[in-house]
Amino acid sequence: MTSLRRAETSGLYAIQRSLAAPRVVAGARALSHVGEHALGWLTVGGIGIAASRGQRRRDWIRATQSVLVAHATAVLVKRVVRRARPDDARIRVFVSTPSQLSFPSAHVASTTAAAVAYGPLLALGRAVPASVAATMAGSRLVLGVHFPSDVAIGVMVGGAVAVSIRRVRT
Repeated sequence: MTSLRRAETSGLYAIQRSLAAPRVVAGARALSHVGEHALGWLTVGGIGIAASRGQRRRDWIRATQSVLVAHATAVLVKRVVRRARPDDARIRVFVSTPSQLSFPSAHVASTTAAAVAYGPLLALGRAVPASVAATMAGSRLVLGVHFPSDVAIGVMVGGAVAVSIRRVRT
């Protein structure tokens, strides 16, 4: 085991010891289901597209593309990097995963993209979308399915994709 993996495993264990109370785990599981394959966030985008017209509709389309591209990018990187999920006897895994690949977190990438892209369209300010993205990031650690660096890179991927797509003119 590398020193980085040891350090991340120890950090993950400390997070679980501090935060993995039954209600927190239940909430993390629920959020995990919303983020599975980005379906919850794509549904929000679909509703925004269906409910809008003109430029606002085009903005919703672009925002929804951000979520899809962020998720797809994370999945592609997972398949190239092929980093295994945490596998240490101290780490409890509280949810099933579609693969054993960990880096980066696609849940966090798509949620961050949704926060960045949908936030302005929903007039939520910055605090609400940021807290949703942070909660998803924390949930992946509480559930024991990602290392902290998986989550950090997921935030970067999702944010970079959403900002890049927002800057593209339609």
